[in-house]
Amino acid sequence: MLQHWLLDPDCIYLNHGTVGAPPRRVLARQQALRDEMERQPARFVLRELNLEQPAPWRVTSRLRQALEQIAPFFGARADDMGFVPNVTTGVNAVIRSVPLTPGDEVVITDLTYGGVARTARAITTERGATLRTVEMPYPLHDEQQIVDAMTRALTPETKLLVVDHVSAQTALVLPVAAIVARCHEHGIPVLVDGAHAPGSIALNIPSLGADWYAANLHKWAHAPRSCGILWARPDRQSMLHLPVASWGYGGGFHHEFDRFSTSDPTSFLAAPEGIAVLQEWRFDEILAYIHGLAWEAAEMLTSAWGTTLHAPRSMIGAMVTVPLPESAGSTSEEAANLRLQLLVEDHIEAPVHSWHGRLWTRVSAQVYNDRSDIEHLAAAVKRRTRQ
Repeated sequence: MLQHWLLDPDCIYLNHGTVGAPPRRVLARQQALRDEMERQPARFVLRELNLEQPAPWRVTSRLRQALEQIAPFFGARADDMGFVPNVTTGVNAVIRSVPLTPGDEVVITDLTYGGVARTARAITTERGATLRTVEMPYPLHDEQQIVDAMTRALTPETKLLVVDHVSAQTALVLPVAAIVARCHEHGIPVLVDGAHAPGSIALNIPSLGADWYAANLHKWAHAPRSCGILWARPDRQSMLHLPVASWGYGGGFHHEFDRFSTSDPTSFLAAPEGIAVLQEWRFDEILAYIHGLAWEAAEMLTSAWGTTLHAPRSMIGAMVTVPLPESAGSTSEEAANLRLQLLVEDHIEAPVHSWHGRLWTRVSAQVYNDRSDIEHLAAAVKRRTRQ
Protein backbone atom coordinates (compact mmCIF):
# COMPACT_ATOMS: atom_id res chain seq x y z
CA MET A 1 0.00 0.00 0.00
CA LEU A 2 2.97 2.32 0.43
CA GLN A 3 2.94 2.98 -3.32
CA HIS A 4 -0.22 5.06 -2.83
CA TRP A 5 1.71 7.61 -0.73
CA LEU A 6 4.58 10.02 -1.31
CA LEU A 7 6.20 8.82 1.93
CA ASP A 8 9.94 8.15 1.85
CA PRO A 9 10.27 4.37 1.36
CA ASP A 10 13.54 4.42 3.29
CA CYS A 11 11.80 5.68 6.44
CA ILE A 12 9.56 3.54 8.66
CA TYR A 13 6.67 5.92 9.28
CA LEU A 14 4.80 5.02 12.48
CA ASN A 15 3.46 8.50 13.11
CA HIS A 16 0.45 8.88 10.83
CA GLY A 17 -1.67 10.19 13.70
CA THR A 18 0.29 13.40 14.18
CA VAL A 19 -0.30 15.35 10.97
CA GLY A 20 -1.58 12.63 8.65
CA ALA A 21 -0.27 11.86 5.17
CA PRO A 22 -2.67 12.24 2.24
CA PRO A 23 -2.52 9.56 -0.48
CA ARG A 24 -1.21 10.58 -3.90
CA ARG A 25 -4.70 10.46 -5.36
CA VAL A 26 -6.02 13.01 -2.87
CA LEU A 27 -3.09 15.33 -3.47
CA ALA A 28 -3.72 15.08 -7.21
CA ARG A 29 -7.34 16.07 -6.64
CA GLN A 30 -6.27 19.04 -4.55
CA GLN A 31 -3.85 20.19 -7.25
CA ALA A 32 -6.56 19.91 -9.89
CA LEU A 33 -8.76 22.14 -7.74
CA ARG A 34 -5.94 24.65 -7.35
CA ASP A 35 -5.40 24.71 -11.09
CA GLU A 36 -9.11 25.27 -11.65
CA MET A 37 -9.17 28.06 -9.06
CA GLU A 38 -6.22 29.84 -10.64
CA ARG A 39 -7.87 29.90 -14.07
CA GLN A 40 -10.63 32.14 -12.70
CA PRO A 41 -9.72 33.07 -9.10
CA ALA A 42 -12.47 35.61 -8.42
CA ARG A 43 -15.19 33.42 -9.89
CA PHE A 44 -14.00 30.42 -7.87
CA VAL A 45 -13.45 32.18 -4.53
CA LEU A 46 -16.09 34.94 -4.52
CA ARG A 47 -18.89 33.17 -6.32
CA GLU A 48 -18.63 29.40 -6.42
CA LEU A 49 -16.93 28.73 -3.09
CA ASN A 50 -19.75 30.04 -0.90
CA LEU A 51 -22.13 31.86 -3.31
CA GLU A 52 -21.05 35.15 -1.76
CA GLN A 53 -21.85 36.75 -5.12
CA PRO A 54 -24.41 35.49 -7.66
CA ALA A 55 -23.45 32.28 -9.46
CA PRO A 56 -26.60 31.23 -11.32
CA TRP A 57 -24.81 28.23 -12.82
CA ARG A 58 -24.53 26.62 -9.34
CA VAL A 59 -27.37 25.46 -7.09
CA THR A 60 -25.09 24.66 -4.14
CA SER A 61 -21.83 26.30 -3.12
CA ARG A 62 -18.64 24.29 -3.46
CA LEU A 63 -18.20 24.20 0.33
CA ARG A 64 -21.75 22.96 0.99
CA GLN A 65 -21.43 20.44 -1.83
CA ALA A 66 -18.26 19.02 -0.25
CA LEU A 67 -19.98 18.81 3.13
CA GLU A 68 -22.95 17.01 1.58
CA GLN A 69 -20.54 14.47 0.11
CA ILE A 70 -18.75 13.69 3.37
CA ALA A 71 -21.62 14.01 5.88
CA PRO A 72 -23.01 10.47 5.34
CA PHE A 73 -19.63 9.02 6.33
CA PHE A 74 -20.26 10.47 9.80
CA GLY A 75 -23.95 9.61 9.93
CA ALA A 76 -24.60 13.35 9.99
CA ARG A 77 -26.44 16.05 8.07
CA ALA A 78 -24.38 18.57 6.13
CA ASP A 79 -26.59 21.29 7.62
CA ASP A 80 -25.09 20.53 11.03
CA MET A 81 -21.48 20.81 9.88
CA GLY A 82 -18.98 23.44 8.86
CA PHE A 83 -15.38 23.26 7.76
CA VAL A 84 -12.60 24.48 10.05
CA PRO A 85 -8.83 24.30 9.49
CA ASN A 86 -8.35 22.02 12.50
CA VAL A 87 -9.76 20.90 15.83
CA THR A 88 -8.11 23.80 17.66
CA THR A 89 -10.14 26.26 15.59
CA GLY A 90 -13.33 24.33 16.29
CA VAL A 91 -12.59 24.19 20.01
CA ASN A 92 -11.94 27.93 20.04
CA ALA A 93 -15.26 28.54 18.31
CA VAL A 94 -17.20 26.53 20.87
CA ILE A 95 -15.52 27.64 24.10
CA ARG A 96 -15.55 31.30 23.03
CA SER A 97 -19.26 30.97 22.25
CA VAL A 98 -20.17 29.51 25.66
CA PRO A 99 -21.21 32.28 28.07
CA LEU A 100 -18.67 32.07 30.90
CA THR A 101 -18.57 34.40 33.89
CA PRO A 102 -16.47 34.53 37.06
CA GLY A 103 -17.25 31.46 39.17
CA ASP A 104 -18.06 29.25 36.18
CA GLU A 105 -15.75 26.41 35.31
CA VAL A 106 -14.69 24.43 32.26
CA VAL A 107 -13.58 20.85 32.90
CA ILE A 108 -10.91 19.01 30.90
CA THR A 109 -8.81 15.93 31.69
CA ASP A 110 -5.09 15.34 32.06
CA LEU A 111 -5.32 13.48 28.72
CA THR A 112 -6.48 16.62 26.88
CA TYR A 113 -4.31 17.62 23.94
CA GLY A 114 -1.94 20.46 24.85
CA GLY A 115 -3.24 22.89 22.25
CA VAL A 116 -6.82 22.37 23.40
CA ALA A 117 -5.86 22.69 27.07
CA ARG A 118 -4.11 26.00 26.34
CA THR A 119 -7.13 27.21 24.42
CA ALA A 120 -9.38 26.44 27.38
CA ARG A 121 -6.97 28.11 29.77
CA ALA A 122 -6.70 31.26 27.66
CA ILE A 123 -10.47 31.69 27.34
CA THR A 124 -11.32 30.92 30.97
CA THR A 125 -8.61 33.33 32.09
CA GLU A 126 -10.05 36.06 29.85
CA ARG A 127 -13.53 35.52 31.31
CA GLY A 128 -12.45 35.15 34.93
CA ALA A 129 -13.72 31.57 34.92
CA THR A 130 -11.93 28.48 36.22
CA LEU A 131 -10.31 25.69 34.25
CA ARG A 132 -10.25 22.42 36.16
CA THR A 133 -8.20 19.44 35.03
CA VAL A 134 -9.39 16.00 36.12
CA GLU A 135 -6.80 13.27 36.59
CA MET A 136 -7.76 10.11 34.77
CA PRO A 137 -7.29 6.73 36.46
CA TYR A 138 -4.03 4.88 35.88
CA PRO A 139 -3.45 1.96 35.58
CA LEU A 140 -6.65 1.57 33.57
CA HIS A 141 -8.66 -1.64 33.70
CA ASP A 142 -11.96 -0.75 32.04
CA GLU A 143 -13.94 2.08 30.46
CA GLN A 144 -16.17 2.55 33.48
CA GLN A 145 -13.25 3.97 35.46
CA ILE A 146 -13.12 6.86 32.97
CA VAL A 147 -16.87 7.48 33.12
CA ASP A 148 -16.89 7.45 36.92
CA ALA A 149 -13.90 9.78 37.20
CA MET A 150 -15.55 12.28 34.87
CA THR A 151 -18.85 12.10 36.72
CA ARG A 152 -17.22 12.73 40.09
CA ALA A 153 -15.58 15.85 38.67
CA LEU A 154 -18.85 17.61 37.81
CA THR A 155 -20.08 20.42 40.03
CA PRO A 156 -22.94 22.95 39.88
CA GLU A 157 -20.39 25.45 38.53
CA THR A 158 -19.42 23.28 35.54
CA LYS A 159 -20.63 24.96 32.34
CA LEU A 160 -18.76 22.83 29.81
CA LEU A 161 -16.88 19.54 29.64
CA VAL A 162 -14.25 19.02 26.92
CA VAL A 163 -13.28 15.40 26.32
CA ASP A 164 -11.19 13.53 23.77
CA HIS A 165 -12.69 10.78 21.64
CA VAL A 166 -9.24 9.33 21.00
CA SER A 167 -6.70 10.80 23.38
CA ALA A 168 -3.59 12.11 21.65
CA GLN A 169 -0.84 10.99 24.00
CA THR A 170 -2.26 7.75 25.39
CA ALA A 171 -4.11 6.83 22.15
CA LEU A 172 -7.07 5.49 24.14
CA VAL A 173 -10.56 5.42 22.63
CA LEU A 174 -12.67 6.96 25.37
CA PRO A 175 -16.32 6.04 26.06
CA VAL A 176 -17.64 9.43 25.01
CA ALA A 177 -21.29 8.39 24.58
CA ALA A 178 -21.45 7.24 28.20
CA ILE A 179 -19.62 10.37 29.39
CA VAL A 180 -22.01 12.62 27.45
CA ALA A 181 -25.03 10.82 28.90
CA ARG A 182 -23.77 11.35 32.46
CA CYS A 183 -23.03 15.02 31.81
CA HIS A 184 -26.45 15.64 30.31
CA GLU A 185 -28.04 14.12 33.40
CA HIS A 186 -26.45 17.07 35.23
CA GLY A 187 -27.41 19.58 32.53
CA ILE A 188 -23.79 20.05 31.37
CA PRO A 189 -23.01 20.40 27.63
CA VAL A 190 -20.12 18.44 26.13
CA LEU A 191 -17.60 19.31 23.42
CA VAL A 192 -15.82 16.28 21.98
CA ASP A 193 -12.33 16.60 20.56
CA GLY A 194 -12.38 14.04 17.75
CA ALA A 195 -9.01 14.95 16.25
CA HIS A 196 -7.94 11.33 15.73
CA ALA A 197 -11.34 9.69 15.22
CA PRO A 198 -12.48 10.11 11.57
CA GLY A 199 -11.00 7.28 9.53
CA SER A 200 -9.44 5.48 12.52
CA ILE A 201 -12.65 4.21 14.11
CA ALA A 202 -16.23 3.77 12.96
CA LEU A 203 -17.93 7.08 13.70
CA ASN A 204 -21.55 8.19 13.84
CA ILE A 205 -21.36 11.65 15.35
CA PRO A 206 -25.06 12.30 16.19
CA SER A 207 -25.35 8.95 17.99
CA LEU A 208 -22.81 10.08 20.59
CA GLY A 209 -25.28 12.66 21.90
CA ALA A 210 -22.66 15.40 22.24
CA ASP A 211 -23.46 19.06 21.84
CA TRP A 212 -20.46 19.78 19.61
CA TYR A 213 -17.93 17.57 17.86
CA ALA A 214 -14.70 18.95 16.37
CA ALA A 215 -12.58 16.65 14.21
CA ASN A 216 -9.60 16.64 11.89
CA LEU A 217 -9.95 15.08 8.45
CA HIS A 218 -6.28 15.53 7.55
CA LYS A 219 -5.19 12.67 9.79
CA TRP A 220 -6.91 9.31 9.27
CA ALA A 221 -9.58 10.52 6.83
CA HIS A 222 -6.90 11.31 4.21
CA ALA A 223 -7.81 14.94 3.51
CA PRO A 224 -4.98 17.37 2.71
CA ARG A 225 -3.78 19.61 5.52
CA SER A 226 -5.36 21.61 7.01
CA CYS A 227 -8.89 20.29 7.07
CA GLY A 228 -11.35 19.72 9.88
CA ILE A 229 -15.04 19.87 10.65
CA LEU A 230 -17.15 21.28 13.43
CA TRP A 231 -20.47 19.51 13.99
CA ALA A 232 -23.08 21.16 16.18
CA ARG A 233 -26.42 19.92 17.42
CA PRO A 234 -29.17 22.01 15.76
CA ASP A 235 -30.16 23.71 19.01
CA ARG A 236 -26.50 24.66 19.67
CA GLN A 237 -25.76 26.28 16.30
CA SER A 238 -27.17 29.76 16.71
CA MET A 239 -24.72 30.59 19.52
CA LEU A 240 -21.61 29.63 17.55
CA HIS A 241 -19.21 32.19 16.11
CA LEU A 242 -16.10 31.68 14.04
CA PRO A 243 -13.07 32.74 16.17
CA VAL A 244 -11.93 35.15 13.43
CA ALA A 245 -14.80 37.55 12.80
CA SER A 246 -15.15 38.22 9.09
CA TRP A 247 -17.81 38.86 6.44
CA GLY A 248 -20.10 36.16 7.74
CA TYR A 249 -20.25 37.48 11.31
CA GLY A 250 -23.77 37.55 12.73
CA GLY A 251 -25.28 35.70 9.79
CA GLY A 252 -25.74 32.35 11.50
CA PHE A 253 -23.86 29.06 11.60
CA HIS A 254 -23.54 28.44 7.86
CA HIS A 255 -22.94 32.06 6.98
CA GLU A 256 -20.10 32.46 9.48
CA PHE A 257 -18.31 29.17 8.89
CA ASP A 258 -18.60 29.33 5.10
CA ARG A 259 -17.27 32.87 4.84
CA PHE A 260 -13.83 32.82 6.39
CA SER A 261 -10.85 35.03 5.65
CA THR A 262 -8.98 34.48 2.39
CA SER A 263 -7.15 31.15 2.45
CA ASP A 264 -6.64 28.15 0.20
CA PRO A 265 -9.96 26.24 0.36
CA THR A 266 -8.80 23.25 -1.66
CA SER A 267 -8.06 21.08 1.38
CA PHE A 268 -11.76 21.32 2.26
CA LEU A 269 -12.89 20.67 -1.29
CA ALA A 270 -10.58 17.66 -1.64
CA ALA A 271 -11.90 16.07 1.57
CA PRO A 272 -14.54 14.02 -0.31
CA GLU A 273 -11.70 12.37 -2.25
CA GLY A 274 -10.14 11.17 1.01
CA ILE A 275 -13.46 9.67 2.13
CA ALA A 276 -13.87 8.08 -1.31
CA VAL A 277 -10.49 6.39 -0.92
CA LEU A 278 -11.51 4.93 2.45
CA GLN A 279 -14.76 3.61 1.01
CA GLU A 280 -13.22 2.20 -2.16
CA TRP A 281 -10.54 0.42 -0.16
CA ARG A 282 -13.36 -1.07 1.97
CA PHE A 283 -13.41 0.86 5.22
CA ASP A 284 -14.47 -2.12 7.36
CA GLU A 285 -11.44 -4.06 6.17
CA ILE A 286 -9.17 -1.07 6.76
CA LEU A 287 -10.37 -0.82 10.36
CA ALA A 288 -9.92 -4.54 10.93
CA TYR A 289 -6.35 -4.36 9.62
CA ILE A 290 -5.15 -1.22 11.41
CA HIS A 291 -6.82 -2.13 14.72
CA GLY A 292 -5.35 -5.60 14.50
CA LEU A 293 -1.88 -4.25 13.73
CA ALA A 294 -2.07 -1.75 16.60
CA TRP A 295 -2.93 -4.50 19.06
CA GLU A 296 -0.23 -6.73 17.60
CA ALA A 297 2.21 -3.86 18.11
CA ALA A 298 1.18 -3.61 21.76
CA GLU A 299 1.80 -7.32 22.30
CA MET A 300 5.10 -7.37 20.38
CA LEU A 301 6.60 -4.28 21.98
CA THR A 302 5.64 -5.05 25.57
CA SER A 303 6.98 -8.57 25.13
CA ALA A 304 10.26 -7.33 23.61
CA TRP A 305 10.75 -4.63 26.21
CA GLY A 306 9.43 -6.46 29.28
CA THR A 307 6.72 -3.87 29.96
CA THR A 308 2.96 -3.98 30.46
CA LEU A 309 0.12 -2.18 28.70
CA HIS A 310 -2.43 -1.14 31.31
CA ALA A 311 -5.42 -0.70 28.98
CA PRO A 312 -8.13 -3.03 27.65
CA ARG A 313 -8.19 -3.93 23.96
CA SER A 314 -11.66 -2.36 23.68
CA MET A 315 -9.99 1.06 24.13
CA ILE A 316 -7.32 0.54 21.45
CA GLY A 317 -8.06 1.76 17.94
CA ALA A 318 -5.56 2.48 15.16
CA MET A 319 -2.90 3.76 17.58
CA VAL A 320 -1.39 2.33 20.73
CA THR A 321 0.88 3.93 23.33
CA VAL A 322 3.35 1.50 24.88
CA PRO A 323 5.71 1.95 27.86
CA LEU A 324 9.41 1.70 27.09
CA PRO A 325 11.86 -0.11 29.40
CA GLU A 326 12.68 1.85 32.56
CA SER A 327 16.30 2.04 31.40
CA ALA A 328 15.17 4.26 28.49
CA GLY A 329 14.82 7.15 30.94
CA SER A 330 12.01 9.26 32.31
CA THR A 331 12.47 12.91 31.32
CA SER A 332 11.20 14.95 28.40
CA GLU A 333 14.80 15.61 27.36
CA GLU A 334 15.53 11.86 27.25
CA ALA A 335 12.34 11.35 25.23
CA ALA A 336 13.39 13.99 22.69
CA ASN A 337 16.87 12.50 22.39
CA LEU A 338 15.59 8.97 21.84
CA ARG A 339 13.06 10.12 19.26
CA LEU A 340 15.81 11.94 17.37
CA GLN A 341 18.10 8.90 17.48
CA LEU A 342 15.33 6.68 16.11
CA LEU A 343 14.76 9.10 13.24
CA VAL A 344 18.36 9.92 12.30
CA GLU A 345 20.08 6.62 12.99
CA ASP A 346 17.31 4.06 12.45
CA HIS A 347 15.08 5.94 10.01
CA ILE A 348 12.03 5.36 12.21
CA GLU A 349 9.53 8.18 12.79
CA ALA A 350 7.65 7.52 16.04
CA PRO A 351 6.67 9.86 18.89
CA VAL A 352 8.35 9.38 22.27
CA HIS A 353 7.18 11.22 25.36
CA SER A 354 7.53 11.26 29.13
CA TRP A 355 4.52 10.38 31.28
CA HIS A 356 3.99 8.86 34.74
CA GLY A 357 7.70 8.73 35.45
CA ARG A 358 8.85 6.84 32.36
CA LEU A 359 9.09 7.06 28.57
CA TRP A 360 6.39 5.91 26.16
CA THR A 361 6.08 5.59 22.41
CA ARG A 362 2.90 5.90 20.35
CA VAL A 363 2.59 3.68 17.29
CA SER A 364 0.17 4.58 14.50
CA ALA A 365 -0.88 1.58 12.43
CA GLN A 366 -1.82 2.60 8.90
CA VAL A 367 -2.43 0.35 5.88
CA TYR A 368 1.07 1.09 4.60
CA ASN A 369 2.55 -0.40 7.81
CA ASP A 370 3.11 -4.05 8.60
CA ARG A 371 4.60 -6.31 11.28
CA SER A 372 8.17 -5.76 10.09
CA ASP A 373 7.88 -2.03 10.89
CA ILE A 374 7.04 -2.89 14.49
CA GLU A 375 9.89 -5.40 14.66
CA HIS A 376 12.36 -2.72 13.57
CA LEU A 377 11.10 -0.36 16.28
CA ALA A 378 11.29 -3.09 18.93
CA ALA A 379 14.88 -3.91 18.01
CA ALA A 380 16.02 -0.28 17.75
CA VAL A 381 14.75 0.60 21.23
CA LYS A 382 16.10 -2.62 22.72
CA ARG A 383 19.60 -1.85 21.40
CA ARG A 384 19.55 1.50 23.14
CA THR A 385 18.12 0.36 26.45
CA ARG A 386 20.26 -2.65 27.30
CA GLN A 387 21.74 -2.38 30.76
